Amino acid sequence: MKAEIITIGDEILIGQIVDTNSAWMSEQLNLHGIEVYQITSVHDDREHILRALADAESRADLVLITGGLGPTKDDITKKTLCDYFECGMIVNEQVLRQVTSMLSRRNIRINQLNQDQALVPEKCTVLQNAVGTAPGMWFEKNNVIFVSMPGVPFEMEYLMEKEILPRLQKNSKAQSIHHQTVLVHGLPESMLAELIEGWELALPSFIKLAYLPSPFMVRLRLSAYGTDPNLLKEETACQIDKLKGLIPKNIFGYNNDTLAGVTGKLLVEAKATLGVAESCTGGYIAHLITLNPGSSAYFKGGVVSYDNEIKSSVLGVKPETLAAFGAVSKEVALEMVKGAKNVLQTDYAIATTGIAGPDGWSAEKPVGTVWIAVTGKHNILAECYNFANNRERNIIRSAQTAINMLRQLIIDEK
Repeated sequence: MKAEIITIGDEILIGQIVDTNSAWMSEQLNLHGIEVYQITSVHDDREHILRALADAESRADLVLITGGLGPTKDDITKKTLCDYFECGMIVNEQVLRQVTSMLSRRNIRINQLNQDQALVPEKCTVLQNAVGTAPGMWFEKNNVIFVSMPGVPFEMEYLMEKEILPRLQKNSKAQSIHHQTVLVHGLPESMLAELIEGWELALPSFIKLAYLPSPFMVRLRLSAYGTDPNLLKEETACQIDKLKGLIPKNIFGYNNDTLAGVTGKLLVEAKATLGVAESCTGGYIAHLITLNPGSSAYFKGGVVSYDNEIKSSVLGVKPETLAAFGAVSKEVALEMVKGAKNVLQTDYAIATTGIAGPDGWSAEKPVGTVWIAVTGKHNILAECYNFANNRERNIIRSAQTAINMLRQLIIDEK
């Protein structure tokens, strides 16, 4: 089954509100084996809505419409749907009782605008909305299902979960869709594509691959389409196993995993503790680590040694090392990470020192130059990275790269 979503409302098009409804609906539809083909936003304008409905009917099996069902004059969706389906409006007594009861409980005097919420197109099947005054409306035309819902998120979600998705599950047009996302760190998108080209070309025809790059990782989303959900899951797992053989050190997790979360689990398994010494990342590594519930089991603390005096007085970095090599250097990174492990009394430690920008750089050390050091139970290493010239992205990349270096070290020390 192929779906299209139409959101109605000037407030979306002028940026007054963000369309979170479409993202939520898309996720739910995919989980139920329904592919979203297109998302369209239109003005509160009759002709614009009619064109969008006709276009959607020509290419989709299911059209979900949100917005424009309020009691005020600018909400024209119901009247426009009557025009599209060539019908008049009638009072739905059950909706009227629902509206009256809801407003009475809130001590709100019902007026004509409220009563008009019970007016519905006579060709629709009414979907009762127990959490709002505007009902959902289900239409069928030329083998296409149209469903209109309120734009209020919690009302839309109620109708989707209680009324619409259960009805769609009974529809024989629905197929199974299985998504798995592989999280890859340390390979630019173009290099990754080159490394896995043979694997990608050999994927079964029913599995599609999408590259979803971000500043610090590439997500590889495998989407399998068919009628047998067990077969889709098994074949997707098989293909991911083959991928692991190609880039074993770069895959750090799946779906909603985070680098910090995955690394935290490794620390728990190793019964090990962690401390950090941050200069250019300014505490961002500690922030990412402590976002994870249970991080107190392994994270002991951190030192934000932004100033060289703190590097020396707290972490024990030698003044002569700073003078000879500068704060952004392998030598200082190594002394910082040793100092963090010693001061915080941990099994593992991370240290970062670099030039986030936009100032503080030189010809030898341009913006984006970052030294990262990690140490563990047996090993210590430092790597230099050259990121971009954007301060925020440099901080994010430095922190994520540092956590990934730690992840790999923990695995190597098992």
